[in-house]
This record gives sequence, C-alpha cells and structure tokens, in this order.
Amino acid sequence: MIVILCPGQGSQKPGFLNDWLEIPAFRNQFAELSDSVSIDLIKHGTISDEETIRDTAVAQPLIVASSIATAALLNLAGISGVAGHSVGEVSAASIAGVISKQDAMQLVNVRAQSMAKAAASSEQSMAAILGGEQDVVIAKLTELGLSGANFNGAGQIVAAGSRTAIQELASAPPAGAKVIPLSVAGAFHTKFMEPAFEELKEFTSSLAVQNPEISIWSNQAGQAVTSGPEFLNLLVGQVANSVRWDLCMQSMVNAGVTGVVEVSPAGTLAGLAKRGMPGVEIVALKSPADLDSANSLIARLGK
Repeated sequence: MIVILCPGQGSQKPGFLNDWLEIPAFRNQFAELSDSVSIDLIKHGTISDEETIRDTAVAQPLIVASSIATAALLNLAGISGVAGHSVGEVSAASIAGVISKQDAMQLVNVRAQSMAKAAASSEQSMAAILGGEQDVVIAKLTELGLSGANFNGAGQIVAAGSRTAIQELASAPPAGAKVIPLSVAGAFHTKFMEPAFEELKEFTSSLAVQNPEISIWSNQAGQAVTSGPEFLNLLVGQVANSVRWDLCMQSMVNAGVTGVVEVSPAGTLAGLAKRGMPGVEIVALKSPADLDSANSLIARLGK
C-alpha cells in the first residue's frame, strides 16, 4: 500500500524548481496553477531568494502548486492514500479529489494571506524542540504560555507563541532537549491564527466538495476521513490547532502502508518517516531523477 506525503511550509529552498521546470508536463501544469492565483510562482521557485520564499503569502501557494504538479507525474492509479503536513493538507485534498486543483490554489492563497495577516498582528514566533520527555516539554511550554504547534514524532515538537516566550524557551530549554528557533514570523497552529480560521471558514463555504477517492488522513488526530466536507472543515480548523503528524504516521502504519512517496519540495517528511514509520519504504522526490524510483516503488507495492 503506497501513500503520497505532501510537505508543509519550510520545505522550500531557493531554486528548487529549476530541474522540475525542464519537464514540459510539469511546467505546463505549474504555470496553470500559478496563473490561477496571479502569482509568478515560477519566478519564486527559481530565482527568488530565501527571504522572499519564506514569506507565508508566497511559500504556501508555491509549495501546494509544486506538490500537485509533481504528484501528476506519478502513476496515481497505484496510490492508495495521501496525507499532508499543515498546508500540505490542501495539496492532499486536491490529490484525493476532495477539491479541484484550481480551488486548492484559491484556498491556499486565502489561507496564506489570512495567516500572514494574523501573524503581523503581534510579535510571534516558533521553535523546534528536539529530544526531552514529551510531558516535561509540554509542561515547560504551558509554563511559558506557549503551545505545541506541530507534534512531528521522533522526539520533535514545534512550539509557537509570543516572540518573547520563544526567546525564553531558547535560553532555558526543557531538561534533555535542544531548542532551535525557526525563521518564521507567525505562531501558526495556535490561537494566534483564529482570525485566519474565520476567513477560511467563510471562503470554503462556497467550494464544491467531493468525498475522497483514496484514503486521506487528518492532522487533527491522525484519523482517516471518508467525508469530503468533514476533511475540509478539519483542514480549516487546523490553522489554529496543533498538527498531529506523529498520529498521522502511526495511523498510516496501522492501516498497512508499506511505502510512501513525498512530493516536491521533498525531504522533510521523508526524514520524519524514516524514524516514525520503521520498515516502510520511502522515496523523496527531491528532483526529477527520483521519478523512476518513485514509480518503480508504486508498481511494486501499489494497489
């Protein structure tokens, strides 16, 4: 059983689209997705610098367009399911047929702009916490008024909240843990994003939604969701709630997943899967050179 993994914000690197755009099918699909939101995503994926593509309003549409366009290069007939991390849930919804590609791009554009606006309302930040006992880490976050934004498995939790509290966390980490401040300007997946939730809820109320054609797992609690409207509601709610990627990985393993393919910009989720999904075969589409390995894996382990 093969599933597609769709990466979240932070996976993009300057110039990561250069090789992919040499594939005509990818370039045509990507240009169409870019045009649908009136953003020059080709420029941002090739020549824009790191600071530019770190901007939430640019990063999220860029990632979703890349994930959708690279997934289209796979033998999707052999895919049994899909899961996305954070904004990757928008890519996953499109790949699973819950919403159209064009609606996915409109949704991620609204998501990105509303989250960027919510982030600009106060001094916010995030930090990765590596190691330490989870109960001890959570107690420290509670003490500082921080939230666990991402539970990524393999001993990694991402904290979010006020910039001052993140600085305090970095200066006095939980016992046995290492804290790495992240270059982001928002406390994503926390109460700070509630204004973005309201905007997204209003926007998605008018979208045409179908039930998923393949299995799809939610970031809420790692559960498989069979209703398209329910998945979309959970996706909207996730902007202000924790991403439980650890539970998504466990659910996929429990469902009998034997192989995963992470679409572009790939690498982060493949690394988490190596530690959180032992025994599962993994291919990360870091460049077009990985397509043969991915489609070979699908042919061998797919449905």
